[in-house]
Amino acid sequence: MPVHELTIRNGTVVNAGETFRADLGVAAGRIVAVAERLQAGERDIDASGRLVMPGGIDSHCHVEQLSSMGVMCADDFYSATVSAAFGGNTTIIPFACQHRENSLLAVVDDYAQRAHAKAVIDYSFHLIVSDPTEEALERHLPQLIRRGMTSFKVYMTYDRLKLDDYQLLDVLAVADREGALVMVHAENNDMIRWIAKRLLEHGHTAPRFHVVSHTPIAEAEAANRAIAISRLLDVPIVIVHVAGIEAAQAIRAAQTLGAQVYAETCPQYLFLEASDVDLPGVDGAMLCCSPPPRDKASQEAIWAGLANGTFQVFSSDHAPYRFDASGKLPRGGDTTFKEMANGVPGIELRMPLLFSEGVGKGRIGLNEFVALTATNHARMYGLYPRKGTLAVGSDADIAIWNPETTRTAAWSQLHDNVGYTPYEGRTITGWPETVINRGRVVISDGTLHAAAGSGEFIPRGAPGPIARKAQPTPSMRLFKSLIT
Repeated sequence: MPVHELTIRNGTVVNAGETFRADLGVAAGRIVAVAERLQAGERDIDASGRLVMPGGIDSHCHVEQLSSMGVMCADDFYSATVSAAFGGNTTIIPFACQHRENSLLAVVDDYAQRAHAKAVIDYSFHLIVSDPTEEALERHLPQLIRRGMTSFKVYMTYDRLKLDDYQLLDVLAVADREGALVMVHAENNDMIRWIAKRLLEHGHTAPRFHVVSHTPIAEAEAANRAIAISRLLDVPIVIVHVAGIEAAQAIRAAQTLGAQVYAETCPQYLFLEASDVDLPGVDGAMLCCSPPPRDKASQEAIWAGLANGTFQVFSSDHAPYRFDASGKLPRGGDTTFKEMANGVPGIELRMPLLFSEGVGKGRIGLNEFVALTATNHARMYGLYPRKGTLAVGSDADIAIWNPETTRTAAWSQLHDNVGYTPYEGRTITGWPETVINRGRVVISDGTLHAAAGSGEFIPRGAPGPIARKAQPTPSMRLFKSLIT
């Protein structure tokens, strides 16, 4: 009788810290054996010539979420998780978004019902906090943190979502007390609003002026301010979707000083440029996101940050809106850059793009690839070692990659509901052929083998450090001693 329910044999196992030849044995959804040679299991996968890696964790994606402008994402939990799985992912962490006057508890309960019925791979939730009332801060956030939602996002821009600096301090204080992690969208709202108003007054309405209004200076200023707020309380933050060279430099400088500042970037900042948005009519809206893509120098700075550790995680920031009146273009061809839905799709191509252009072209190694796409997400957001590594006792979340497969990116071959991809026509080398979530083969031979609702909610523990712990200044040690 076979010892294991599933075996993966003859492959090269790649974790964040090591690469080695081994077979994996799986039972009851967990990895139960990592050995040089295993007997074939009830189901046996021959991984000869393949890379056996942890399933990807996309810790920044927007799924079945209503935007602050009232636009619903194109992808629900079914289409988003199917698309994620085809791209090598086994877990996603989208956002349960509180809008002004919404109860956080009600938002999460609604979101959980949607996910439970539709997801085909595992998931957890971040929270978006836009209305930090006393009830939200003192009752609801602590309750949700104890339910395993140990991270939340705050905005420094968007009129209907942004918090002021005082509110940011309140939120960070709760995170510090309750053991949670705060994600920050860092852009200076007033700079963007001031520029946009004057552009519109002069008739500059095309999508390319979205890039002009979201100046790199607005991102850099807000990143510096977020860092200062974090350092004031000695509370870790993650600055998400970093686009520009100045913001990257500010983060790197803070890290060098020992600040607890982590950072994330995304495919659009490696593979798109500001000039790409300059398309006829309103076509450039397809490529508009916030922050927008920058220039070639910023692209190189982001690549350098992935290699040198400035960025701990590489996420998709999948924000799927169709190119029609239901999404990007509420007023059709008359839609101005301020009226467009913000965001680009990328959940399925996140990992293949980074593998092809990062590993394939020698910018990062295989171990760094695993860290950036899986392991660091698990560590940072309280999933490790259940997720993010191939080890005895971990969930059998596994992606088997063929490093030689070459494909041409085309939306017709993807599985989201968006209707286009910003990466159309790009050649990609390296692709996940088989994807396994908790021992279930979800994707093989280009076919989905998982039903809607078969994914599970994964409660998360306390965020885990990836970098050094900063020491508070003497004045902050005194302040904390006086208020605790």
